[in-house]
Amino acid sequence: MAPTPARNTGTRVHVVSDVHGNARDLARAGEGADALICLGDLVLFLDYADHSRGIFPELFGVANADRIVELRTARRFAEAREFGAGLWAGVGGDRSKLIEGAVRKQYAELFAAFPTPTYATYGNVDVPPLWPEYARPGTTVLDGERVEIGGRVFGFVGGGLRSPMRTPYEISDEEYAAKIEAVGEVDVLCTHIPPQVPDLVYDTVARRFERGSRALLDAIRRTRPRYALFGHVHQPLARRMRIGATECVNVGHFASTGRPWVLEW
Repeated sequence: MAPTPARNTGTRVHVVSDVHGNARDLARAGEGADALICLGDLVLFLDYADHSRGIFPELFGVANADRIVELRTARRFAEAREFGAGLWAGVGGDRSKLIEGAVRKQYAELFAAFPTPTYATYGNVDVPPLWPEYARPGTTVLDGERVEIGGRVFGFVGGGLRSPMRTPYEISDEEYAAKIEAVGEVDVLCTHIPPQVPDLVYDTVARRFERGSRALLDAIRRTRPRYALFGHVHQPLARRMRIGATECVNVGHFASTGRPWVLEW
């Protein structure tokens, strides 16, 4: 169902995260809103719900996708890396160029679907160096930066923390904390990953704790934004939680829901 039209007064913002290749719904995500916010993970490397979708099965087939999902879900990450390395060894051509070509194809479609204006930051599976080539006028990319929308200040911090998954845009805890510090006090704090709270970082389907940020949690307690918005955890134990004065919201796995989260004031 399409979002309801914006009111004649006030500001309405739609927020999405974890798009993972869903360009069709992304093209409609800004309908009725004054702006769209995207919290990253545009790329679909492997769909854990449908193993036939994504870059991995395109290159190696569904049966191999089934196997690597099985290994990762069982947290057998070393075996998963070894299995993946064996698959890549059997592929002709340069690995990085093959992946880049597939990512570029997805980015061309996804960035074309962004409405104007869109404010976006990176997810942990994104490839930041490619974004300037695809972000058109009307799309503002922010990371460790602030912007004003409808009289409120929004801060953006992209990427994820280092993990056994070894996704493309994982950074150190120190670098992430520095970006949180650079954003400072804002009305709405927008990140890809959640604060380090067990109920917010546990994925009930994958049956594992994803990496959240302690620096983000400390900043929420210290600076008390109205909202802290994030994604990353597709099926969290808790989608919403108040931490002090701040409403913390997982804005959802947009790839599966196709629905933006709505913020009005």
